[in-house]
Amino acid sequence: MRTISAAEITAAVARLCIRANTVLPADVAAALETCRASEPWPLARETLGLLRDNLDLARERNLPICQDTGMACVFVELGQDIHIEGGFEQAVHEGVRQGYGEGYLRKSIVGDPLRRVNTEDNTPAAITVRIVPGDTCKITVAPKGFGSENMSRLGMLKPADGVEGVKKFVVETMGLAGSNPCPPTVLGIGIGGSFDKVAALAKHALLRPLDEKNPDPFYAALEAELLEEINALGIGPQGFGGRTTCLGLAIETAPTHVAGLPVAVNVSCHVTRRATEVL
Repeated sequence: MRTISAAEITAAVARLCIRANTVLPADVAAALETCRASEPWPLARETLGLLRDNLDLARERNLPICQDTGMACVFVELGQDIHIEGGFEQAVHEGVRQGYGEGYLRKSIVGDPLRRVNTEDNTPAAITVRIVPGDTCKITVAPKGFGSENMSRLGMLKPADGVEGVKKFVVETMGLAGSNPCPPTVLGIGIGGSFDKVAALAKHALLRPLDEKNPDPFYAALEAELLEEINALGIGPQGFGGRTTCLGLAIETAPTHVAGLPVAVNVSCHVTRRATEVL
């Protein structure tokens, strides 16, 4: 049994909050540059160039990539052979409080959804924990802005809707979103499970790097087909038209009931942020 202190978790989360908000993951930055080089529409190509310049300035000056520094979504893969010395969730929340304070990041969380009073430290975090074999603790902070989160959708389709129904729902979601999520976007797609499970699948799918294919050839082909159909919508970067509406998408699935076909689309903008440490 290995012991990790709550203070170690707090320090890691604080570092990750700052890093995730100032340095875009390499796979997302590379996808942006690839799309810029191949984009045929001049205004779209110019817009993608401006987005690239923004990323460079944020990294060089240690400034937020986007003014919406998001809700701190914290994903933890916790080894079953680890003992946490101290309060685990309190440690994560404290890390978010420290990171958003030390990094001068915008604090956007309200403590109650209807009374709307800001908590003033961007806590609480949205924490997802998976228990895994081993004695390590992998922490990923993925800040999520709500310009894109508000464009996400969940649908309870009929089994008879099948693959075509899923494709229609996903493409329709992007069509309805239009320019609102600051395209080009990245999509996390969940299929299966239950009402609550499918939303979690879609959120977790955003953690998969854009240069990693789905390990299942069936779903890898479906991802490629969906990406082609979404980019054919012509929404383009920031809604100015062009071929670059979506940089990439990932599908996660789970077994489901014989009578159901849940589908969720978690929309993220081109600043799909995530940073990871392993303790």
